[in-house]
Amino acid sequence: MIQTAVSLTFLILGSLFMLLASIGIYQMPDVFLRMSASSKATTLGLILIMLAVSIHFDNVGVTARAIGIVLFIIMTGPVSAHMIGRAAYVTGTPLWEKTGPDELAGQYDAETHALGHGASVEPSEPLA
Repeated sequence: MIQTAVSLTFLILGSLFMLLASIGIYQMPDVFLRMSASSKATTLGLILIMLAVSIHFDNVGVTARAIGIVLFIIMTGPVSAHMIGRAAYVTGTPLWEKTGPDELAGQYDAETHALGHGASVEPSEPLA
């Protein structure tokens, strides 16, 4: 009884985070904010859903698979989000007008897209 309630709670929370991610994709004003909202919320949603599956089935095999899925998503999610963001930035996707200063402007080489080539990189002032 308690096992079912806990599993259902995690399943509902995970589903809500997935719903928030899908709403964030439509509501955010630029690709960078959409990517951030979708990658973070879906990762947490998936972790909660896999936790619910592990608790509900109470089987070592199912738990091992759920842990494998979570580890795979944790390892690949940030890399894929970074690559999507970098591709969008390099191709000139415009930032939202309320975004703060673009600290990468002029830092990428136009031909190789390598950071630090083509423009002088000056260190910013340390935070107090």
